[in-house]
Amino acid sequence: QLRLVESGGGLVQPGGSLRLACAASGFALDYHTIGWFRQAPGNERAGVSCINNNDGNTYYAGSVKGRFTISKNNADDTVYLQMNNLKPEDTAVYSCADVPRTLGDCLRAYNYDVWGQGTQVTVSS
Repeated sequence: QLRLVESGGGLVQPGGSLRLACAASGFALDYHTIGWFRQAPGNERAGVSCINNNDGNTYYAGSVKGRFTISKNNADDTVYLQMNNLKPEDTAVYSCADVPRTLGDCLRAYNYDVWGQGTQVTVSS
């Protein structure tokens, strides 16, 4: 069974950091694309960052560029999202998603096949 499991969410003060993890089970991430998306109440799901495991290219939404870093660990089939200098507007449910190919536009949710259940990130003082 192909599954993605997110972890690492929580409550953090503005300016703080969190590291999210997306662990794959049932398949390896080689030649896959993994994306991180977020959805706040009343908002549409939006692409945050993504990584093409084939070539290592990474992409970021403008709102998180310079603050978030996506990385991968092929040894344990996990993709991480390091989030620094968090802002209240980063509050959302964060989900990771997978597709078994390289994507040109990997910040579009409709491109992905497998989704995790999501993890809540709350930035508040």
